[in-house]
Amino acid sequence: MSLAEEFVAFLKQYQVIGLAVAFIMGVTATKVVTAAVNDLIMPIIAALLPDGDWKTAVLQLGPVKFLVGDFAGVLLEFVIIALVIFMIVKYLMKEDATEKR
Repeated sequence: MSLAEEFVAFLKQYQVIGLAVAFIMGVTATKVVTAAVNDLIMPIIAALLPDGDWKTAVLQLGPVKFLVGDFAGVLLEFVIIALVIFMIVKYLMKEDATEKR
């Protein structure tokens, strides 16, 4: 068996192409969620803040400054991505359970 044949067998056995496609789609979905949070959700939150700029929001407790604005945006992105992944896995597992019956 040649090296090229072994490599093709490896790709098929471990479904590397499918994994690569899933990774690329995940990266792209992350960009979509980031844009949705930054361009759609956070402007609403910015309207509620006195300064209006959520990325520079600071919580100051005495001499300590917590830069909470950017953290809040990233946290919101994480929650949305986790929720979407949960919904997809829940849907796929439901279909998998009905196929096994």
